[in-house]
Amino acid sequence: MRIAAQVEVSEAQRKQLETWATSRTIAVRLAERAKMILLAAQGKMDKEIGAELGVWRGTVARWRARFIAHGLKGIEQDEPRPGRKPKISASKVKAIVALTTQQRPDNATHWSTRSMAAKAGVSAASVRRIWQAHGLKPHRVVSFKVSNDKHFAEKLEDIVGLYLNPPEHALVFCCDEKCQIQALDRTQPGLPLKRGRCQTMTHDYKRHGVTTLFAAMNTLDGSVIGQCMTKHRHQEWLRFLRQIDRSTPKDRELHLIADNYGTHKHPNVKAWLAKHPRFHMHFTPTSASWLNMVERFFRDLSENQLRRAAFRSVPELVSAIGQYMERHNRDPKPFIWTAKASDILAKVTRARAKLNKMQSV
Repeated sequence: MRIAAQVEVSEAQRKQLETWATSRTIAVRLAERAKMILLAAQGKMDKEIGAELGVWRGTVARWRARFIAHGLKGIEQDEPRPGRKPKISASKVKAIVALTTQQRPDNATHWSTRSMAAKAGVSAASVRRIWQAHGLKPHRVVSFKVSNDKHFAEKLEDIVGLYLNPPEHALVFCCDEKCQIQALDRTQPGLPLKRGRCQTMTHDYKRHGVTTLFAAMNTLDGSVIGQCMTKHRHQEWLRFLRQIDRSTPKDRELHLIADNYGTHKHPNVKAWLAKHPRFHMHFTPTSASWLNMVERFFRDLSENQLRRAAFRSVPELVSAIGQYMERHNRDPKPFIWTAKASDILAKVTRARAKLNKMQSV
């Protein structure tokens, strides 16, 4: 008759095994293994332990051997399992990744799971798994624009400095126009939201005209000064500057962040600014509207008020925008800028270097 190997347990190991054996929070299999080892330490054979715990004696023998060889770690961790041999070889996977990232199909701008499956000779499900494992999404494309402004670094540091360290006894405003806001009405009434069905609206619409929103957002508290106008020429910009002048304390310096739109630099605008020295203009780099935080307010306005609404006239649209700004200003919340100018500049520098490398190929 075969005699099982003797199990010796230290005092510290015994305490840990007893804790596992009686615990209600650990895995059941670990508690069962701890009971096996405790009974084995009492000198019981595998057959006796198996009968007492209701398990096969071969299972008891395996965990007895694992404890003798590796201690507590031997029963705490499961043995690694080889698993099924992959049907697709590593070289095939590498070839599929290379095809996805370096080539295009003959009749399309990007690969689909089916076109790649036909090309590589595997199933579409296999292509999907390979793409997911390598983080590849050929069906998606993200737009970008790297600024080519020669004075990008200086303008960037100037504007980020206003965000992170605003001057004392001064107000900083992010200003811009949201042009061509359309008063769109749906051709048919949609169905309301209910259980099991989302809200519906027709894909086609009627145009009833447009308006332009001039907005200046206070970076300190998030409040917005706004006005809707029919056009966005330098005359309307001057009218909006006068509104900012009337709406702010006269003893405060005003720093206005704006883009390079021609109306902001019109000779008449420059003449007016010269007569109002408390106004200081700061222009964002070209192709860098993301530096102007008022764009975040415009995004919220579109998402929350405009995109899913229907307007039968321009005055109705203007009224809705005015009500949205009024409610926003009752409890304004500022957008907090956290990115440092040096980090942004480093990222733009890397993007330019990569673009130049790709253009030279």
